[in-house]
Amino acid sequence: MISAGSLRHAVRLGVRGLAAHRLRSGLTALGIVLGVASVIVMLAVGEAARYQALKQLQDLGANTIVLKSTKPTEPPKEGGGADMFAYGITYADLDRIRTNLPTVTAATPMREFRKNVWYQERKHELRMVSVTPDFLTQNNIAVLRGRGIESQDEAEYASVAVLGESAADALFPGLDPIGRTVLVEGGISDPIPFRVVGVTADKVLATGGASGDAAEFSKVIFVPFATDRVRLGRDIVSFKSGFNIERLDVSQVTVTVDAVANVPKTADALRSLIDQYHKQKDVQVLVPLDLLRKAEETQRMFTLILGAIAGISLVVGGIGIMNIMLATVTERTREIGIRRALGAKQKDIATQFLVETLVLSCGGGLIGVLLGVAAAYGLRKVVNIPTAIEGWSLAVAFGVSLLVGLLSGMYPARRAARLDPIEALRHS
Repeated sequence: MISAGSLRHAVRLGVRGLAAHRLRSGLTALGIVLGVASVIVMLAVGEAARYQALKQLQDLGANTIVLKSTKPTEPPKEGGGADMFAYGITYADLDRIRTNLPTVTAATPMREFRKNVWYQERKHELRMVSVTPDFLTQNNIAVLRGRGIESQDEAEYASVAVLGESAADALFPGLDPIGRTVLVEGGISDPIPFRVVGVTADKVLATGGASGDAAEFSKVIFVPFATDRVRLGRDIVSFKSGFNIERLDVSQVTVTVDAVANVPKTADALRSLIDQYHKQKDVQVLVPLDLLRKAEETQRMFTLILGAIAGISLVVGGIGIMNIMLATVTERTREIGIRRALGAKQKDIATQFLVETLVLSCGGGLIGVLLGVAAAYGLRKVVNIPTAIEGWSLAVAFGVSLLVGLLSGMYPARRAARLDPIEALRHS
């Protein structure tokens, strides 16, 4: 065992020896500094990406299942009657889900499409989303001003609307939209007035949107689902590329299951129920719990790959330390011989060189941690790249730098300790 006094003496000698060659010591430690900093930045970027992906999925809830209407790729068949343009989830499907599946505690419908909305001379195309009163709460969409859609609005078929923050800024720059009336394109009918009662914060959901991709609830106008059903009806009419008509009851249904353990079997039951009435496969069943697990696995692999790539620079830094320490052993061969002749043991020589290596790696690791934290902060503030620094990533980066330093110094220290004292004294 090495006494505390001997260790302090070895550290003083190590620092003195490194200080005698400041430039060389600094360049040697630079590999560790950059390696630690790159590990921290890579892990911070990977952790931020993982957090954002999982947060979007978690907003939907682990005990929910999402049914989405998907437009068939084949054109409607002639002779289909009034419903030849109809597709997706119907009101009948919604009733079947609510009544036939005992594990379902709630089924929340939503319909979305694009409409021109204007206030005075300002006109913008917005995503119109008809929702029930619990939609904003269920999807963690915050109300910034005013209020959301309420049960009374549904019961009275009220012509009220809640705007997304970006939509409110576009239609009412510098104005308070609460209480003002916007006009919504009515298809083949006259424009429909809606009174603005609230403004929501911008939000992105991982499995929102009619396509099943991420949906951005920013440039959006929310209206009561019952009001949409009565005022706008099933037909969605557009004139973008000629006269187009679609017949859609419900764009999406968010099904809440009584327990997370019942989600898989409820999803299977939903698929079976939907397949009975939708032979053209125009309804997609998405399970956020499955997506959450896949996202966690993918992001974990992504973070490991980033960390491994950054860790290579630490290995390169360790090779640099070993190379320099081997050169130092050669330079100080005569010094080693003198110390051995004066009574120093092999472990004293080995400790001396190992301490110098650890001083290099420890100092480089500390500077690398500070540089990595500063770089991650700079990416977030200056380049607007999201980063998330976890305490474990700092500990891992610094710990690996110490381990690399220890392993890199063991061979040079062992070689120095095993030098023959007589041969060392003859070295010039």
